[in-house]
Amino acid sequence: MSKGLRPGLYAITDSQLTPPAMLIESVEAALRGGAVMVQYREKSAPMAERVAQASNLQAACRNAGVPLLINDDPELAKRVGAAGVHLGQTDGSLAAARRLLGEQAIIGITCHADLALAQAGLEQGADYLAFGRFYTSSTKPGAPAASPEVLTEAKRFNRPLTAIGGVTTENGEPLIRAGADMLAVVGGLFGGSADDIEQRAHEFEQLFARHHPLFTLPR
Repeated sequence: MSKGLRPGLYAITDSQLTPPAMLIESVEAALRGGAVMVQYREKSAPMAERVAQASNLQAACRNAGVPLLINDDPELAKRVGAAGVHLGQTDGSLAAARRLLGEQAIIGITCHADLALAQAGLEQGADYLAFGRFYTSSTKPGAPAASPEVLTEAKRFNRPLTAIGGVTTENGEPLIRAGADMLAVVGGLFGGSADDIEQRAHEFEQLFARHHPLFTLPR
């Protein structure tokens, strides 16, 4: 895995579970627990608020040595100095994001359960491929369902694979065994106190320590 990508927990923020007053505290708790990447996902707040939140998250992630990605907004990623961006299938051109952010940026793309979308993302230079939803998800209840087999088949693309959609510490093991390098988690991580979040993140860290062949605990 390149560009600073590591196997492990990929924490994704949510305006309901990580409201502005708790956003930084919640993400810092996830980082203490072992999250290896963070995605800022906020689609409805005013731009000034999004810039402020993303800037604060970038500072927290930089202090932890963990990449921050911005959901769907390459311009915001560039503005705050984030490590990269995650793009859905309807969120603009990966090539345009690459031109804006540069070769060093991490760019991930949503592939749902479709290997053809993964192939297209690979050809456009995606740094990781995201599949899901694998389980019932309150964040994206209408997303197409995926089975763990798609992860096994996608290993042939030789890119880091992310699994998303209703993932928890209880159901994440089969996804890692099937080929997931990162588990992207929203509801299974955030919500509750900072101590709760840190503990859940640590449990994901331990899950990877047990089941991912390339995972190493930080020193």
